[in-house]
Amino acid sequence: MINTKKIIIVGDRVLIKPEEDLEKTNSGLYLPPGVKEKEKVQGGYIIKVGPGYPVASPADDDEPWKENKETKYIPLQGREGDFAIFLRKDAVEIEIDKQKLLIVPQAAILLLMRDEDLFN
Repeated sequence: MINTKKIIIVGDRVLIKPEEDLEKTNSGLYLPPGVKEKEKVQGGYIIKVGPGYPVASPADDDEPWKENKETKYIPLQGREGDFAIFLRKDAVEIEIDKQKLLIVPQAAILLLMRDEDLFN
């Protein structure tokens, strides 16, 4: 497993470990390489989540030049451990510790499946 403590995901993105490429369909039909490469959606498990969408500071602040303001974020819907179905064309593929991972913006995620009992 990847040590995610040193990884910082920026903004509205999530880090996903993609599900293994399926060589055949559920009905047992084998897929040629050309068909797999043309897939538009993919699934995988979220292993790290960014902070979300940054929110601008209120305009009525009496001292806007102060720099020790903490940035506020609108959190993302996805959580670590969720299974996500996402648009493959928006994903950026990276490799960490010889494992293929994908960085996906939240806007590219179509569906989340959450198993609340997974961590209990």
